[in-house]
Amino acid sequence: MLSPDRLALPDYEYLAQRHVLTYMEDAVCQLLENKEDISQYGVARFFTEYFNSVCQGTHILFREFSFIQATPHNRASFLRAFWKCFRTVGKNGDLLTMREYHCLLQLLCPDFPLELTQKAARIVLMDDAMDCLMSFSDFLLAFQIQFYYSEFLESVAAIYQDLLAGKNPNTVIVPTSSSGQHRQRPPLGEASVLEGVEASLFSQCLENLCDRHKYSCPPPALVKEVLSNVQRLTFYGFLVALSKHHGINQALGALPDKGDLMHDPAMDEELERLVVRSRLHRTSWQHRAEEPRAFGFQRRDKLEARESVPSASAPSPCPYRWEPRE
Repeated sequence: MLSPDRLALPDYEYLAQRHVLTYMEDAVCQLLENKEDISQYGVARFFTEYFNSVCQGTHILFREFSFIQATPHNRASFLRAFWKCFRTVGKNGDLLTMREYHCLLQLLCPDFPLELTQKAARIVLMDDAMDCLMSFSDFLLAFQIQFYYSEFLESVAAIYQDLLAGKNPNTVIVPTSSSGQHRQRPPLGEASVLEGVEASLFSQCLENLCDRHKYSCPPPALVKEVLSNVQRLTFYGFLVALSKHHGINQALGALPDKGDLMHDPAMDEELERLVVRSRLHRTSWQHRAEEPRAFGFQRRDKLEARESVPSASAPSPCPYRWEPRE
């Protein structure tokens, strides 16, 4: 069934908004790379399964980082997959370092850049002590903001630096996916973290930023709400506020509320079925191992145990000397 927003937009605009061409190009590339295997069950079935995986959000598993960040849907799917795969880390109360969280991310995306993980950890830690332990929920919510809105935050960091330097930040900033977009600007120093900027001016600049650019950014009304509660704030204080804002998390739609991050009844039920199935399989294997095997052979440990006990019906003059078995 077509969604209402599909009917309200021209065809070309809807295709661009949903990044349909991106998925078509990726599907064709995979088709050409695996045409020998795909030819066994047909091209039509391949495209059906490919777009089903896109709808289900499983198409990003074990893919390269360039594809994972290519569309907002891919980013949301990756966040959801990371939460579902490693939710038990938080459920068990485990605390991990930034490096350990990065290893978990690389299990789903082998070339996931360390820089993004470091930036997410800095939102939680607020300093350079990157070897400190973090809870799963704190890291996940900070990582969500940094990963999903990475280009937006690059431009926000540039505006923040301009405000600190007393410059006019209302200039066009072209966002790119390159991590070195703003290398010419000085890094956020200790003085800037302590001083902060005026929240009202910062809010006005971010409002203009959202109006100028069409790439993904938090809802402007919610950003304005975050900035309306303080008079001055630091850059990392702004990032912390974004990561903890209930409305922004809901608008992004990839993760449940923080209080529900450890609860996933459907997944828990599936895991319980897998555990029960594993126990039944282990019990069945042990039972078969204790029974006589084919061709009359018996387990070696049981055979040795039987030979170590004297027979009452045929005592031997030497209790440790036995006649060979026929």
